[in-house]
Amino acid sequence: MTTCRLCGSSNLAGVLDLGATPPCERFLTEEMLGEPEITYPLHLRICADCRLAQIPPLITPEETFTEYAYFSSYSTSWVRHARAYVDDAVERLRPSFVVEVASNDGYLLRHVVERGIRCLGIEPSANVGRAAKEAGVPTRTAFLGPETGAAVRAEHGPADLVVANNVYAHVPDVVGFTEGLRALVADDGWVSIEVQHLLTLVELNQYDTIYHEHFQYYTVASARRALATGGLALVDVELLPTHGGSIRLWARPEDAAGEPSDRVVEVLDREKAAGLHDMSGYVEFADRVATLRRDLLRFLVDAAAEGRTVVGYGAPGKGNTLLNHCGIRPDLLRYTVDRNPYKHGRYTPGVRIPILPPERIALDRPDYVLVLPWNLREEITGQLAYVREWGGRLVFPIPALEVV
Repeated sequence: MTTCRLCGSSNLAGVLDLGATPPCERFLTEEMLGEPEITYPLHLRICADCRLAQIPPLITPEETFTEYAYFSSYSTSWVRHARAYVDDAVERLRPSFVVEVASNDGYLLRHVVERGIRCLGIEPSANVGRAAKEAGVPTRTAFLGPETGAAVRAEHGPADLVVANNVYAHVPDVVGFTEGLRALVADDGWVSIEVQHLLTLVELNQYDTIYHEHFQYYTVASARRALATGGLALVDVELLPTHGGSIRLWARPEDAAGEPSDRVVEVLDREKAAGLHDMSGYVEFADRVATLRRDLLRFLVDAAAEGRTVVGYGAPGKGNTLLNHCGIRPDLLRYTVDRNPYKHGRYTPGVRIPILPPERIALDRPDYVLVLPWNLREEITGQLAYVREWGGRLVFPIPALEVV
């Protein structure tokens, strides 16, 4: 990558080099264990001109999302989050037509369907889109760009509300995607985007959320610049606890936008004070990541030397960045478990740790359970409360190693 995908500048500065890893969602079957795996550089860079954080677009969205291993509905807290969002948005905006981009298995739009509101999901992954259709959510299998947005608008009319949760980081053509959002939304409508906040990623050492599916990482400042490329203006922002710290961006077509809210100004001021509007805020990030890696490896090596068993909980994409960067293999982490049956019997990419059903933990009664989806701490702590029955303890690797 020699130029910024947002502004075209060649003035890119390296921030964090995580080496080379395989795609984080390419889980291996038993038959694939004898085959080679392709790895790709994972190097976070910042554009010194527009300040967009980004990694090279070495993997196309088609490679990742044509068939996808992540089903949103398997996270209880995420489904609850989606319902609360729909309740609030319907109450405030009274939309008659809602479109969600990257609608996954219909985890959000099913709440819209329940209210009798016309809706459509646009989901590139055929397998998860099929689950949405089976749940009664109208879904179109497609990637969003200007052409798809225009075609949907021509067929269904403009949307009062366009939702794009946890997808704005997943598109290498951020300008084309933003133009697609503008094509979907009515001239007086609303666009709502949720994406991880680069401020919390850096401040809380959440480096495992850097992986090949995430092509860019946003501050409110860089997100506002990206929205403007498609004729959308940022009017409000909410700070959310999801994914360790996210932003919900509310945007409208430029002619309908008006002045941004005080919350936009406040978050921009926070980002500037943290040094994220220049390069100063990134200087110590790589050093903190190196310390985190050493602390986790030291814990796992000591546990193995003492004859204690450590297993994992969850097989999220972020977990595969952590496991590969740290070089954690089955000698240190015997297996991990996941609620998604799609992953059972498969292996994590790169380090090839077996993925088993969650019931296996109660059978084996390990000494420690390493929680890989640390962003769901409250939910998973409740799910794993039974581990204390035999004196087992939970281990959270981020933002710093913690054994509880």
